[in-house]
Amino acid sequence: MKSNTRKTLDEFIIERQDDFQYSTGELSRLLNSILLAARVVSYKVRKAGLIDIIGAVGTTNVQGEDQQKLDLYAHNIFVETLVNREIVCGIASEENDNFITIQGLDQSHNNKYVVLMDPLDGSSNIDVNVSVGTIFSVYHRISPVGTPVTMEDFLQPGVNQAAAGYILYGTSTMIVYTTGFGVNGFTLNSAIGSFYLSHPDMKCPEDGNVYSVNEGNYVHFPRGIKNYIKYCQEEKENRPYTSRYIGSLVSDCHRNLIRGGVYLYPSTLKTPNGKLRLLYECNPMAFITEQAGGRASDGNRRILELTPTELHQRTPFYCGSKNMIDKIEEFIANEEK
Repeated sequence: MKSNTRKTLDEFIIERQDDFQYSTGELSRLLNSILLAARVVSYKVRKAGLIDIIGAVGTTNVQGEDQQKLDLYAHNIFVETLVNREIVCGIASEENDNFITIQGLDQSHNNKYVVLMDPLDGSSNIDVNVSVGTIFSVYHRISPVGTPVTMEDFLQPGVNQAAAGYILYGTSTMIVYTTGFGVNGFTLNSAIGSFYLSHPDMKCPEDGNVYSVNEGNYVHFPRGIKNYIKYCQEEKENRPYTSRYIGSLVSDCHRNLIRGGVYLYPSTLKTPNGKLRLLYECNPMAFITEQAGGRASDGNRRILELTPTELHQRTPFYCGSKNMIDKIEEFIANEEK
C-alpha cells in the first residue's frame, strides 16, 4: 500500500465532515454503523462452508426468490446495528415486504435519515465461493421530523440520495461509497479491523472492452439489446469485446468501474419490467457510477431521475462506461423508431 493511502476510513470521514450538508454528525455515525455490520458479515462470509450458514432456509422473499441463510443473517446484522445506534428513522430491505419504522429509546422519531439496502447481493453464489456484496442507499427523510416515517420517505428518486455505497466480500473486503463528492474505495485490514484508503478518487473509464450480461437469456432480450451484443462481438476496430459475467451485481459493476466496461440487465419476455430493484440495487449503483464519471440508464432515461412508485419496483438496468451506455441507448432508440 502506498504511503499516501494509509488513511483509515474513520479519518477520511472526519476530514470530509464538511461535505455532509445539513448534517451534525449523524451521517458520519450512520456510515460507521454500516462499517461495523460489514465487518461482522465479512467474518461470517469467510467462514461459509465451516459453519452452517450456506444454503436456502426454505422461505421466499417478497419477490418470490428463495432466501439464503446468509441473506437473512446479513439483513438481521445490518438492521440490528442501525437500530441499536439510534441513527435512522426507517429501513427498507430487499428481504422485507414493507419498510421498518424506527423510534428512539425515548419513543421519539427525530432521526433524519432512511436507509435502503440489499443486505447480500449475489447470495446464491455463496455455495460455490464466488464474491458477493452489500448495497446501501441513504436519503434524508421528507416527512416531518418527530413523526413516524412514511412510504414517501423511501419512494424518492435517486438524485435525492445523500450517500450510497457497496461492500464487496471478495479476495479482500472493500467498501466503495460516495456522498456526492466523488467515489473512494477502502480495503479492510482484517488483522486490526480497520478499512484503509486503497482506491482514492475512483474514475470510471469513458470506454471499455468488457460487456457483462447473462447471455443465457439472449433469446428473450429486446431486439435492440440483441443487436448491441452482436455489435460487441464483431471483429471491427477495437472489437470484439470480452464477455465477463459473474452473476453478482456488486462484483460485475466493481470490475467495470475500475477497468471500464458495461453491465446489462435488460427486460425479457419473462420480466418485461426488468429484474433488478430500482431502490435497493440500481439507484445506489447508479449514484456511485455517475460520481465516478460513468452513466446508468434504463435504456431510455437516466436511472437517478426515475420516480419510484413501489418499494420493490424493478427496472431494466445498464451501467458503466459513458460511451458504452451511449451506444446501448443508440441501439435501443434505433429499434424503437
